[in-house]
Amino acid sequence: MSGFVIKPEPVEVAGLTHLHTGKVRDLYATAGGDLVMVASDRVSAYDWVLPTEIPGKGRLLTRLSLWWFDRLADLVSNHVLSDTPPPGAPADWAGRTLVCRRLAMVPVECVARGYLTGSGLAEYNENGTVCGIPLPAGLVDGSRLDEPIFTPATKAEVGEHDENVSYEAVSARHGAALAAELRDRTLTVYTRGREIAERRGILLADTKLEFGFTPDGELVLADEVLTPDSSRFWPADSWSPGRAQPSFDKQFIRDWLASPASGWDPYEQAPPPPLPEEIVERTRAKYIDAYERLTGDTPEPG
Repeated sequence: MSGFVIKPEPVEVAGLTHLHTGKVRDLYATAGGDLVMVASDRVSAYDWVLPTEIPGKGRLLTRLSLWWFDRLADLVSNHVLSDTPPPGAPADWAGRTLVCRRLAMVPVECVARGYLTGSGLAEYNENGTVCGIPLPAGLVDGSRLDEPIFTPATKAEVGEHDENVSYEAVSARHGAALAAELRDRTLTVYTRGREIAERRGILLADTKLEFGFTPDGELVLADEVLTPDSSRFWPADSWSPGRAQPSFDKQFIRDWLASPASGWDPYEQAPPPPLPEEIVERTRAKYIDAYERLTGDTPEPG
């Protein structure tokens, strides 16, 4: 069974209670009941947390999520209260911490796809559908879909694999009204994100969102949003359907791990190897490139 290579020990902070260590983020609770999310530099692939970190990744993705939350605020509320670490937090938490409202999370990975690739392509090649949605014949890796589609997945525990499910399955488990709201909000966020990214020369192939309910029943956007960890970003000027597309996301790491150069089989049970320095630096450069193209800013070092 897949899982952590090394599960890090949580940092002890006075006034905070450690709740969970995820693939990338560590989660704490304040005495007042708010949540504190700390984005590490860890990176995961093939349901493993890799033994090598990408320096500065946590801060970069935190800043990018905040940038996107601002640009989506008129469409959907989010869980962020502050990006200031709580008193007594380690200095390293600066720039990688979000203090958030505590939510009742909906256990559905809300995926929007505007292009055919990844697990969607594999299902399409097998039976012509993605999450039960029929698609036209003749599509290939990287094909742009006529309209974006909502393709949900079950939300797995650390070390488990998310499984694509049909819209009907989400409706049966969570109710027709909530399923429709998740679909509509996901596609609305994706459409806004795609429009903004395309103006900056980037194609947003697909993205994964998470939602949760506030105590008063409002459904809001949670976790991260439209980052290279939760989305596939492709350079528009090199898009060419029929092959794997160059990307700004961690697909670069997946490709290396699956190549003969790594000496590792993603489908065996052995832990993955450390990433070579060259792969680390090239991956970090891709994350920085995506951030700079999208925001127009240069990320702070570290």
